[in-house]
Amino acid sequence: MKRLTSQSSITKRNTARTGSGDTALNRRAMIGMTAGSIAAARLSSAAEHRFAVDEVKTISTQPGLYCGWPTLTRRSDGQLLVVWSGGRDSHVCPFGRVDMMRSDDGGESWTWPRTVFDSATDDRDAGVLETTKGTLIVTTFTSLAYQPNYEQQVAARQTGEGSRWPDERFDRWTRIHRRLDDRERESELGQWAIRSTDGGLTWSPRLPTVVNSPHGPIQLSDGRLIYAGKELWTDQKRVGVAQSLDDGQSWQWLAEIPTRPDDQAKDYHELHAVECESGKLIAQIRNHNPMNHRETLQSESTDGGKTWTAPRSIGVWGLPSHLLRLRDGRLVMSYGHRRKPLGVQARVSEDEGETWSGAMPLWDQATSGDLGYPSTAQLDDRTLVTIWYEKMKDSSLAVLRQAKWTL
Repeated sequence: MKRLTSQSSITKRNTARTGSGDTALNRRAMIGMTAGSIAAARLSSAAEHRFAVDEVKTISTQPGLYCGWPTLTRRSDGQLLVVWSGGRDSHVCPFGRVDMMRSDDGGESWTWPRTVFDSATDDRDAGVLETTKGTLIVTTFTSLAYQPNYEQQVAARQTGEGSRWPDERFDRWTRIHRRLDDRERESELGQWAIRSTDGGLTWSPRLPTVVNSPHGPIQLSDGRLIYAGKELWTDQKRVGVAQSLDDGQSWQWLAEIPTRPDDQAKDYHELHAVECESGKLIAQIRNHNPMNHRETLQSESTDGGKTWTAPRSIGVWGLPSHLLRLRDGRLVMSYGHRRKPLGVQARVSEDEGETWSGAMPLWDQATSGDLGYPSTAQLDDRTLVTIWYEKMKDSSLAVLRQAKWTL
């Protein structure tokens, strides 16, 4: 790979659309997908990289359901696992559960989904990790975000004011809502992990994890599990890291990530971390504070996660991010881009996160801002696989999408 110092050479494949909306891209390289992509690349002052997107396709198999917030990981034997919030009828609803698929051929094909966790209320963003002991750890959190929507529908039916859902939808929501009383619903709120020591055949009861973030924890070279995230259901709602010293069986608070001057911790969200070759830890943060609004911020630790720097802007508009260390030591961050060009982007760092390359649009033909939460894995042949969720054109539902690409 040649490092480009002036203009990004964005090598995309010629596109051929199918009736399902999938895109198969052939081997004839052309420069750029859109004029906007080229212009953005030329304006970037950071280091640029050659990359090629070979294929973008839909991988979810249940078109009548909404799929959201997936995480992809590669196991030690090469198998790919993807987990997500499945069983849904919309972005906010009470039906969420955690589903999983496997691929033994690098994402060419995927198994039928299997539900691995389904609480009595809405289970949302799902993360997944395989530890060095072979344990699978899947994370999620429970939510009552659907409840205001449901209560509005109850009021509309009682008063005759406001729009009403079809009876069938209202009845479905009512049945699942009434599985619990008010006290039981509140007691269900939490951030959770489940563990499997037999490759995913059986799973433990849910375990509290102190914090939550969409893509879950990582494992450090010293064997510890580190979970960069946020307390969701406490009064403090601290942002920082928890750790596990027993392969994910229990979690303890480790350290808080400080806020910048004038920032509020409550407006930091959806963290993910990576360990660099030097041992430095990087955590990236979805920021909703006024300064650098909806950008990705970055914090670092050089003492194993005990202390962290105040977050700084890295000049990336987009969220939330997933971090991956490649075999050659470079870092890849992948993130959703919810303004034009709508889609998924990636960036590379060759200096352990000190600087990041210009944006590499893996997909910039989306038709809705209801998309993103990409995560990336590297195959044996160094091909990269990125999976995200995306609401498709003329549909109220979202699917799982996959890009294969190379650097």
